[in-house]
Amino acid sequence: MQVVAARLPKDVAREIERIAAEEKLDKSSVVARATDLFIRQWKLERAMKLYEDGRITAQKAADVAALSIWEFLEELERRKIPVRYSAGEFVEDFEAAQKG
Repeated sequence: MQVVAARLPKDVAREIERIAAEEKLDKSSVVARATDLFIRQWKLERAMKLYEDGRITAQKAADVAALSIWEFLEELERRKIPVRYSAGEFVEDFEAAQKG
């Protein structure tokens, strides 16, 4: 683990303390969980944007989001984003899905 210092608004620090007390965790654990959640969400949003812009394939977007191709496709469906496939992308995604 690495120690990282951050300045937070007082109300955010109070919320972290409240959550830590309620969850019976130390403040570092609450901040680590919140940071992990933010990073996962950021990766997913980045992958969705790159995919929607046509800059990467579904498989590459799944990799960016740290999801399986199936999880990524489910997220596309949930967001009602159409799946785009060229023949080459389909073969690439299919082969990758068989490996993982």
